[in-house]
Formats: sequence, structure tokens, C-alpha cells
Amino acid sequence: MDLIIVESPTKAKTIAKFVGKKFTVESSFGHIRDLPNREIGVDFEHDFAPKYVIPAKCRPVVKKLQTLAKKAEQVILATDEDREGEAIAWHLAEALDLPDGQRHRIVFHEITDEAIQAALKNPRSLDLALVDAQQARRILDRLVGYKLSPFLWKKVAKGLSAGRVQSVAVRLIVEREREIQKFQAQEYWTIEADLSRLDQGPISETEAKKRFTAKLFSWDGKTLDQFSLKEEKAAQDIVARLDGAAYTVQTVARKESKKNPPAPFTTSTLQQTANRWFGFTARETMTLAQQLYEKGYITYMRTDSLFLAEKFLQSARAYLDKSLGANYALIEPRHWRTKAKGAQEAHEAIRPSEIGRTPKQMAQELDKKQLKLYQLIWQRALASQMPPAVIDATAADIAAGDTSALFRANGQMLKFDGYLKIYPEKALEVELPTLAKGEKLELHALRPEQHFTKPPARYSDAGLVKAMERFGIGRPSTYAPTIATIIARNYIARDDHKRLGPTEIAFIVNDLLLAHFPNIVDYQFTAHLEESLDEIAEGAKSWQPVIKEFYEPFAANLAEKTEAVKKDDIVPPEASTEVCDKCGAAMIVKFGRYGKFLACSAFPDCKNIKPLNPGAADGAASEEFKKLAEKYAQEVCDKCGAPLVLKNGKFGPFLACSAYPKCRRIKNVAENKSSTGLKCPVCGQGEIVQKRSRRGIFYACDRYPDCKNAYWSKPTGEACPQCGAWLVAGKNDTVVCSNKECGYKKPA
Repeated sequence: MDLIIVESPTKAKTIAKFVGKKFTVESSFGHIRDLPNREIGVDFEHDFAPKYVIPAKCRPVVKKLQTLAKKAEQVILATDEDREGEAIAWHLAEALDLPDGQRHRIVFHEITDEAIQAALKNPRSLDLALVDAQQARRILDRLVGYKLSPFLWKKVAKGLSAGRVQSVAVRLIVEREREIQKFQAQEYWTIEADLSRLDQGPISETEAKKRFTAKLFSWDGKTLDQFSLKEEKAAQDIVARLDGAAYTVQTVARKESKKNPPAPFTTSTLQQTANRWFGFTARETMTLAQQLYEKGYITYMRTDSLFLAEKFLQSARAYLDKSLGANYALIEPRHWRTKAKGAQEAHEAIRPSEIGRTPKQMAQELDKKQLKLYQLIWQRALASQMPPAVIDATAADIAAGDTSALFRANGQMLKFDGYLKIYPEKALEVELPTLAKGEKLELHALRPEQHFTKPPARYSDAGLVKAMERFGIGRPSTYAPTIATIIARNYIARDDHKRLGPTEIAFIVNDLLLAHFPNIVDYQFTAHLEESLDEIAEGAKSWQPVIKEFYEPFAANLAEKTEAVKKDDIVPPEASTEVCDKCGAAMIVKFGRYGKFLACSAFPDCKNIKPLNPGAADGAASEEFKKLAEKYAQEVCDKCGAPLVLKNGKFGPFLACSAYPKCRRIKNVAENKSSTGLKCPVCGQGEIVQKRSRRGIFYACDRYPDCKNAYWSKPTGEACPQCGAWLVAGKNDTVVCSNKECGYKKPA
């Protein structure tokens, strides 16, 4: 009997289908050894040697694997083919005490019969360079986390953390927020003309009256830029001068352009596209992709390579030729080149294991979200081997009388859909009537329109992943965990549109690190460390000098800053008008992991703390809270009849049953910022309020669980004209129907 060990039970189950009874396939359930939790676990006196332990939860698994390994003729380590997988395999070999000659390592990019059989015929030794790279990353992250986090506890608040990659990601988000805060909108105007052809006989009435829009782009011989018309008066002056002008086609230019297909997915582009198309978070995308991979439906999903295997290229061409026709299949396959900085990890792009396994066929095998992601991967990989879409583009310049005004109308129509047949990207079609040079046009309206520049948007998951990739921060396997970590640690929160905004504590910690530990949050320094890890993985560097080069100046700076930096300089306590209800001393406003709170100034003799009422520091809003408490003093619980009391929570004031914990009824108040003021359309009794879950902010009836009506975007209170469901806030200043099957959409 031969023993195959993988890291996932689902993966083990899939592989077992292909290997026969000669093999036993078992799972390690991930890493079975790690650095200890309660100590740093790095020996500074002996070249940063790590001290690995088997966590208590892993011991039963290790014991079982040790028993099976002793009985096996061969032990085959079949973990994932990246650094993390190589490290898991090495830890297994060490924990199971496998001799060097019995450390058989196999790798494969897809879990198919052919790939597994080929891997079994070509085992290799463990790649210790990859193991060293993973080990170096783990030790670097441990040094930063275990050394810098206690500094933050002393100087800012308990429970805070710092990380080599997470702190840089937080900096990106904080700096974007400051750009938004500093942004000042600029006014500008445009002028558009609604035109149509004159009915001149030979053309049809429909063609003649087909209206189109042209935009003023040149005035008095000068091309207008965005801010040429800065105010209404300038726009109205032009409109006045154009009064009564005749509109004539001056030139018509037609050309054929091509829209090339996108490359197959890498980890980064998959996360970005799934976020834009479906609203999936990076973590959600990777969880779904992992499930698809372990079931054998897609290739390995942690990769920054664009390479596609020859077998796939041939099968894709055959499929396209047979299902869509020769026009949709390339004569020669298209080969993509990886452009990502420091590209490494796996050796093929993300694609379906078998192109003939269509999304329609997979509908019964996958749940709704898995199917969405599988279809996206299937479409993208296939589209990468299809011809470009061909677009007929027309540009018509139109003169307005003798005023030296030129308007331009642009049109584009899809001539051949090409890859869009499979991968439905948005291709905006704007149809222009057939225009000829010298032709007279009819003016229907001349519209001056006011605009304002918009601030940069907060990062979405897609935007943050793209920025991290651009700066070389992290690698494919770290993007999703990094975002999940900074949210879990309360540095970042999702807003109404699921975008990433910094919390108050994020500003404080980021500014502290920038001022005193600039390398930790420096984009180039972080990218340099990633490049060093890549060189370790390639065998070009030893890992200990890389750690030493980073740690020695870091440790010296940390020792200096621990003495020099004072907590009151970072987060000085604020006075309040509150008095301690236990000892009578004044309460002061302090800062904690989750923001400001009230603490007794007599600490440590009195350790009384309590939530900060809105504006307690200035006294005015404290009075508002008292007024609010008086307003709701007669409210009683609709479940048990006990009085309701006003409390202040993370999201503002709310009413809670005084019989807690026997009765856990809570109720929003109209003054709370989480209240929308909208009555629930389902039960007609409750109110729609803002709530927060692990997936972000959502809106739901406050009578939950009696009423389970909920929305993932903020409702407007308007009914959809097509189906009657409520409209909710959509992307890019739109309003959409909350009923996904309806599809109604309009500008906000």
C-alpha cells in the first residue's frame, strides 16, 4: 500500500477516484506544524532558526498519518505546487520522520486522471528553496507581528496589530481616504446638440428623423478641454451666439477597429473581475475557486502566469470550430506573456480542466456561486483563444453656421462579435445615421450641461488587489488573506457600497508607523522584500541574510522608539463633562482598539470605563443623548413588556430590553444614523435599518427574526416600475431593482 498525503479532504476524495486501490489518500487538513502561539519561536542567537511545534488540534491527524506511514511502502506528498504547498510537504516529511530517500513529492496543476497519473510517474525531491522562501516569509511576518504589535499596545491601544503586508495595505486605504477628504470639486460645462437628418426624399422618414447627439469640441478655432467652460455664463454665451445657426456635416471619418480579448485569469485578475461582476470579495472568490480546484473542475487558482497548456489550446480550438464555426477559432493559438512584477508561483493560468465541461453541463454539479465563478473562468479561458471583435467606428464633425463652432458625433457598431460571443463584456453601441459631407442637419435642442469633477472612489476589493499587485505588495496567495485580516482587526470597514474605508484607529496607527517605522509601510521597501523572497525561492539567495538585513536595523529602531515615543503624544486624553458613577472623579475620553471610550481619571484606583455617548467630549451632544433617553423613557418591550432603555453602541444609540439577558430585544431609534426612516414593505410594521455582518453593511427589517426582509444595498423606498419590488442604490450613480431577476436600472 502506498500513502498519498494532500492538504484538503475534498482534494483527497477527488484524487482517490483516479489512483485505484493500491493507494490510500489522506488529508493533513493544512499545516501540521507552525511557530508557537505564545512565544516568538525564533532563535536570534542561531541564525533565526525557527522553533516549530505541532498544535494541539493537529496532533490526532499527525498520529494517524504516522501510523499509516509506518505501514506504507511509499509515502507520496501531493500538496499544492506553490511555496505554501511545498512547505506543508516538508513539514509532513519532518513530522512523520521520513528518510530522505522516501520523501517522494509529486505536483500537478489540475486534478484530473491524466495529470495525477503523469505526476505519479515523475516524482521529485522536495524543493528546499521553495521551503526556505515560505519559511523566510513566515519568520519575517512573525518578527514584525510579535515585535511591533506590543509597541502599538503600549503607545496606542491594547489588541492592535501590525503586519509586514497588512500595514502597507492599510496605508493605501488611508491615503486614498485623505485624497477624498481633501478633494474639492471643480465645476465645468459642456454643450451638446440633438440633431437629425433633414428629410430630403431618397432617405426613409425613419432614417431622417433618427436623432443623435454631438458634443461641442472646438470654439473659435481652439479645441475645448475639460475646463475650457468653467462657468454657466461662458456656456450660455456660446448658446446665444449659436442661436439660429445652420448645422452642416463638415467631415465624416469611418474606420474599422478591433477589440482584443482579455488574457486568461491569474489570481489577481480573477479576484478583480469576480468583484466587479458579482460583488464577490477577494476571500469569497478564493474560497469558491479552491472548491472548484479540489473537485477537479479548474486548474490551480494561485498563479500569476498566463501560460496555457498545449493540450488546452488544441481542445479549445476544436470546441470553437465545432460549436461556433471556423470564424470563431484561431488558425494558430494565441500565446500570452506574463507582465506581473515578480511573477512566480504556479506555471499555468486559471482555466477549466476540461473545455468540454460547459457551464450548462455543470449547473447540476455546482451551487449558484460556484457556477457563476466556474462560468466566468470557462468563458475567459475560451475567449482568450478567439478572434477579436470588429467594430465600425464613425466620427462626424459638424459645423454650426459661421461661428467657428465644431461639434463631433461618434458612433460605433459591432461588425463581428468575435470573442464577445463567449465573453460578454460591455461593448457600447451608438448608432449614427448615414451622414455625408456637406449634408444639412436639423437641430432639435442645444443643451448646456453643468458637471462637477468627482473625488477618487474608495478601493473596492478589485481596486485594492490591483494596487497591491502594481506596487509589488504581497503575492497571489496573500491578497485575499490580507484584506480579510485588516477588516477583522478593525482597521478597515465596508461602506454602503461594499468599498473599503479606514476606521479612526487606522489613521492613528498608519501615521505612527509612517513617522517612526517608515520602512514597514514603504511600498518600495515591501516590494524589495518580496523580490528577495522570490530570489530565495529560485535558489539565488540564502534566507538567513535576508532576515538579518531586515531585522537588525528594525530591532535597533524599535528599541529607540519604545523609549522615545510617548502614548500621550500619539493619542492624548480628552476632557469630558462626564463624572464617574463609581468614585465621582472626572471621566476622560481615551482611545481603544474600537475607537473612543470614557475612562475614570482616577485609574488605576478606579477602573471604571463605559461607552462614549455621542459627543460626550464636548458636552453638547451628551445633553442630546439625555434628551433622547427622556423621549423614549416610556417605551416598553413588545416581546416581554419590560421597559426599554437607551444605550449607545458602535453604530449609535439604540433601545434595549431591560430584562436582558432573559429578553434580547433591541430596537433602533429614529435619531440613530442606522435608521433609514423607511417602513418595511413586507410586514408593514417594522422599519428598514442599517445592519452589519461579516460580509459588510446591509439593510433589513428591525423586526427580525419575525420578518426577514433584507437588502444588500440602501433602498430608496421607491417601487420598481417593472415588477413592484423596491429600488436600491446601484453602482456608478445608478438605482437598480432589488429583484435580481427583473434587471431594471436607471440613473440615480
